[in-house]
Amino acid sequence: MVSVQQQWTGREASALRAALRMSTRAFAEHLGVALRTVAKWESLRAETQPRPDTQAILDTALARADAAAHARFEAVLCPERKSARSADYETWTEDIERAVVCVSRQNFSFASTLLNRWLGSHDPHRLEDKGLYLYGRSLVLLGDLQRDQGAILGPLSALHSYRTARGMFTELDIPRRVAQIELSLAVVQEMSGQLEASARHYELLATDERLSPRDRARAQLWVGTALSKEGNNEYATNVMADATRVFEDLGEPEDWSVAHQKMALAHRGAGDLKQALHYIDIARTTGTVDSPMQRVRLDTAYGHILLSDAATRNDGLSVLDQAAQVAQQFGLSHQLRSIEGIRRGQQG
Repeated sequence: MVSVQQQWTGREASALRAALRMSTRAFAEHLGVALRTVAKWESLRAETQPRPDTQAILDTALARADAAAHARFEAVLCPERKSARSADYETWTEDIERAVVCVSRQNFSFASTLLNRWLGSHDPHRLEDKGLYLYGRSLVLLGDLQRDQGAILGPLSALHSYRTARGMFTELDIPRRVAQIELSLAVVQEMSGQLEASARHYELLATDERLSPRDRARAQLWVGTALSKEGNNEYATNVMADATRVFEDLGEPEDWSVAHQKMALAHRGAGDLKQALHYIDIARTTGTVDSPMQRVRLDTAYGHILLSDAATRNDGLSVLDQAAQVAQQFGLSHQLRSIEGIRRGQQG
């Protein structure tokens, strides 16, 4: 909302000079008034009032100021508003942290409520840097939520949320956040079936210094995932094995466990069911995060491997049924589609 000053005194005029970040001389020239007039405002503050024609000039100067100057003007005049904004941001930060936990537990409804209360009540074009940062973080989490629910393309999708957030973090010049979003966008590419493009994207990110060693290792693992889906299983297992060793060196047990799950599927694709069962057993016994999403992913992989052997086909169907029930319960649409695809493949 644009600032409007009903009555100007020297105090408000001085606040406008400070908000425009001008010296007294520059401010006098900007307004077209004498330097001694500005000096009088600065010294007498609320005890002096500009003449009516000068008040009109101040009105115009305030109206033409940009949003950042308006925010500074209000902060100088009403420091209590600045304190309220800081408290607002603190609450926003707490809600983001709660939403992170909710998304990890697939409590999508509550996470959506936490995020949309802020995204729906703020115009990002009118936020200062701190608010824009929180808006961007909220959008990334919304994208994660949409991705996990299978909404990956379209105007209300993970793709749209991630791209909007990427623009914000680019504007804020936070390269680490931009690179993390690039990694999420590559995941969306893979989920939408663009396997070759996502593999190339992952390969670039696997050596991107903007990312942490853990995220680079994840990108390397996902190169293998995309390659495995394309049928390039031998190369995929080699790439995944390298990423697994990095996770072990970094002391990341959950990523290490997930890597074994991915390698199990690559070995299944290559027709080596003995190795596939070996790796999926490691994944099932070493995972440290018991979330619905991870349970569904593990059971889907396990069921897929069991279905590949006629002797264990019925066990595989039973495991997939369990995975489908959990996916249905928590609204994991993408996982449900994967399970149905596996079932159709067996029927074919």
